[in-house]
Amino acid sequence: MKSAAEGERLQKVLAQLGLASRRQAEDWIRAGRVSVNGESAQLGQRVRPEDQLRLDGRPIRQRPSGKAVVLLCHRSPGVPLLPRTVRPVAGEEAAGDGPPADASEALALSLPRSAGRRFVSISPMPQVDGGLELLSADGALAAQLQRAVHEHPSEFSVRVRGELAEEQLAGVLEGMLDRGVPLRVQSIEPAGGEGVSRWYQLVAQGASGNQIRQLLERCGVLVSRVLRTRLGPLKLERSLPRGRWRELTESEQESLLKPPAPVPAAPDSSGSAPSRPVRGRRGARGRD
Repeated sequence: MKSAAEGERLQKVLAQLGLASRRQAEDWIRAGRVSVNGESAQLGQRVRPEDQLRLDGRPIRQRPSGKAVVLLCHRSPGVPLLPRTVRPVAGEEAAGDGPPADASEALALSLPRSAGRRFVSISPMPQVDGGLELLSADGALAAQLQRAVHEHPSEFSVRVRGELAEEQLAGVLEGMLDRGVPLRVQSIEPAGGEGVSRWYQLVAQGASGNQIRQLLERCGVLVSRVLRTRLGPLKLERSLPRGRWRELTESEQESLLKPPAPVPAAPDSSGSAPSRPVRGRRGARGRD
């Protein structure tokens, strides 16, 4: 086991400081752009907090070791999460994907510099959609969280055109995506709406925003908006306005990294549990 005196690998330290992804940091080291105590750095070199680091001759201030910061953000639909020149390394899809937008409007640019300089998105929503987003300047932690969130259920508020037919509801619960891999949908419930627009609450395990859109459109549903309102144990509180953020507590970070408790099987009409897990339940049809 590595002792504290041995330090951390240089590329990991640069990623934890939010300066770059670990892969990009490795490229910097190979290119001779990083020095440690006045000497050219070597790939895999370990550094300690007292070591003097420089990038292109400019000093890098190491932060005291401690719990990495993870920010829960409420992003408005259409607003970029990250500048388009920065690609997330922990998400399945680029948070900058979508209609062209001014990079200066990116939500990450308004975050406190004390939390990091380069943020990594964790399972980002498509730019056209929005809701709950997670960002961290620690690339290693973001990669851990990205793997962990696939085991947690997420809740989405979906705005569609018209009321869903029984066949469409059944297709959503089936969860089949274009590549033939089923999405683990737990439930879909009507949530009101006026005129031609209807809202539904959809819960699926490990689902990304793109997968939710693909699933609904595959069932012939016209989708106009997808908002993530819950990711595992984290909820998007009404007290958090759009464009604002808050820092996750240590216990919230730990709860995300832990596997979720199994969903109990719903009893059948005889009062006994069914022989196979219930994939989801179909909600009652909404009223006009």
